[in-house]
Amino acid sequence: MFAVMKLLKAFLIFIVLIGLTAATTAHKFYVSTTNVEYVPQKESIQIITKIFIDDIEDVLQERYAPSISLATKKETKQHAAFLEKYLNEKLTVTVNGKEAELHYLGREYEIDVVKAYIEITGVKELKSIAIENKLLFELFPDQQNIIHFKSGEYRRSLVLEANNPKEMLNFK
Repeated sequence: MFAVMKLLKAFLIFIVLIGLTAATTAHKFYVSTTNVEYVPQKESIQIITKIFIDDIEDVLQERYAPSISLATKKETKQHAAFLEKYLNEKLTVTVNGKEAELHYLGREYEIDVVKAYIEITGVKELKSIAIENKLLFELFPDQQNIIHFKSGEYRRSLVLEANNPKEMLNFK
């Protein structure tokens, strides 16, 4: 009986070690989340994009300067400007058939995520919206950009990938 218990204990330790080894070699999951809300009372579309800081830093360092650092004392105004520039290059919204002007409002950091705030103004009526989100695709081919759209009671979620970076929603 004692030998069986000892064997069972050794087996359980072996299983746990295999699980820990597998967990340390697991592939990182690359994802961003963007909330898009049409607010008819304000005639605006409000956008909040959430991206892991280390992922966006990697892309910005690759594109602009290896010294870019976000959410640290090393961050400069130029680093923040590169973030805005990158978002404007990779995020496109078409409202009622016309490409909309994105107004970057700013960003804030929450633990390991950067939240960027963007607004589209002057939207009196929303007939259709097309969202193209190419964030991080050039560095992470497995990147998924999740879009949560909301307008009143209407809600829809989209998953955009490198081979399908754009989706359109029609309302009328």
